[in-house]
Amino acid sequence: MTLTSFTSAAQSAPATTSSDVASAEAFAPQRVNGGYALMDSLHRHGVRHIFGYPGGAILPIYDELHKAESRGWLKHILVRHEQGGTHAADAYARATGEVGVCFGTSGPGATNLVTGIATAQMDSVPMVVITGQVPRASIGTDAFQETDIFGITLPIVKHSWVVRDPRDIGRIVAEAFLIAASGRPGPVLIDVPKDVGLEEFDYTPVAPGSAIPAGFKLPPGPDPEAVAAALALIRQARRPLLYVGGGAISSGAHGAVKQLAERFRLPVTTTLMGKGAFDEKHPQSVGMLGMHGTAYANFAVTECDLLIATGARFDDRVTGRLDGFAPRAQVIHIDIDAAEMGKTRLPDVALVADVQAALDALLAASAQDSSEGRTEAWLQRIDNWKHHYPLVVPDPEGDIAPQEVVVALRELAPDAFYTTDVGQHQMWAAQFLHNGPRRWISSAGLGTMGFGMPAAMGVQTAFPDEQVICVAGDASILMNIQELGTLSQYNLPVKVVVINNGWQGMVRQWQESFYGERYSASEMTGGMPNFAALAEAFGVRGVCIEERSSLRQQLQEALDHPGPAFIDVKVRRNENCYPMVPPGASNAQMVGLPSHPELAIDTSRHCQACGSTTESAHLFCPSCGAKL
Repeated sequence: MTLTSFTSAAQSAPATTSSDVASAEAFAPQRVNGGYALMDSLHRHGVRHIFGYPGGAILPIYDELHKAESRGWLKHILVRHEQGGTHAADAYARATGEVGVCFGTSGPGATNLVTGIATAQMDSVPMVVITGQVPRASIGTDAFQETDIFGITLPIVKHSWVVRDPRDIGRIVAEAFLIAASGRPGPVLIDVPKDVGLEEFDYTPVAPGSAIPAGFKLPPGPDPEAVAAALALIRQARRPLLYVGGGAISSGAHGAVKQLAERFRLPVTTTLMGKGAFDEKHPQSVGMLGMHGTAYANFAVTECDLLIATGARFDDRVTGRLDGFAPRAQVIHIDIDAAEMGKTRLPDVALVADVQAALDALLAASAQDSSEGRTEAWLQRIDNWKHHYPLVVPDPEGDIAPQEVVVALRELAPDAFYTTDVGQHQMWAAQFLHNGPRRWISSAGLGTMGFGMPAAMGVQTAFPDEQVICVAGDASILMNIQELGTLSQYNLPVKVVVINNGWQGMVRQWQESFYGERYSASEMTGGMPNFAALAEAFGVRGVCIEERSSLRQQLQEALDHPGPAFIDVKVRRNENCYPMVPPGASNAQMVGLPSHPELAIDTSRHCQACGSTTESAHLFCPSCGAKL
């Protein structure tokens, strides 16, 4: 395991002041129980909010949590389902850069956390998950509400512990925060048997960063030879593309991304996780690439001669058919995780380092450089693609188009934090919203339906005075609809905007496109609730919008409401999300585009040796084997 120092990862968190520590120590008896040690350790690590749901095995911890809240150490947010707690902690971490924390009890409480843990793991989000467990003597006896959550979660955490001795709690918490926040971030799990929470012992606090796990290593700094090799490729490229992923967000490298892009006049594309790492209103931005990326981003990645992958992992939804992804390009891959190098695409230059450190090294070594006009023709070609293949908002006729809703939100709330659920609405939001760093929060790797509303709770908890909007679909929102109760209880002023087409929208689109219009189990109108009335039943303002003429006015009124609001927008039923790269196709083979063949990419290549024609993705002639 390769990790960075916890100190650098924790710099964005509010420091624990001397008065905080004095307060903690003033309440610390000579002998404490395990529950107190856990709460004290969390307080010492700067934890301000915990999302959770109590139960029998974790009651000793909740008893000490009650006391910790009364001392002003932190605040607990009671979710209505454990999965909601994981998503809230996940989004709290994404928005703040701190470690998110959530609690769940044993058995079904613990297993309800699994989807959220996997979501955080796939998107590299730092999170500490603490579960209750049956007493030590009962472990392995199939006791009431016993599950082996340690074993169940092994594939989806960076590390995990079962606390067998309460004396280990301080050390384990310190190690957990170090591991979760360091290197490539991710979730960790601490399983605490009930009797460990109750047992008294002589407690010695452990300071953050002072417990170093066995095998801990700092990641390497940028290798000077790799930096020089990368710069050599950048200096000669005429059609470069900077491809930016979530690693740039995690490392806070958006400033360095912009500086590198402007110095060498690089067009910039981002992944779904990388949204916000580069200003999408910047003239060098080409938006998101991949299955539902912009046409110009997908054309650019197919035509580029140098791909600079920065904190990205060549996900299959980005690459499409792998042998057609950047087929003519040399590749520089910058990532903190050495395991990503060559996993999907073998780079010509591998730069294993924190993204910020790697970009700083590139910038320092190229202080006197410029593009020298090498990329101007390339940028002009991309501008032509932008002009002829823009993202399209349908004509304002008939029912409201979903794209109209997203564009209205972009204009009415340009600086909001946006969370999303998963599906067509997520892709429309990714296409049309322009987000700043850490203000776009979406389940990318796992694609977890039900993520958006609890994620918005987490963001709003972290930033009570900021505007937080969840964009959801009518199917996704039902996955965790019970969290309306959490919004109501804490009066979290989240605005939930449901783009309601009466379908599992993306499933319907695939069934239309690839399954002969056989709409199997994807229509949602049967049994669909009156969302506005349901929200009101929870004590949340409910709004239903059906007419285009009142769309913006009703949205603005809902956004201005001081408390939580649920806005159900009825949109046209059969609108599809385009562009779209069909399964098995290369990124250049999108459907749903207007036809401008004079500007499209070359779709074939001619062999100079034998004269045969083949697909543009091929590097060698399939007829004679000559290099194309």
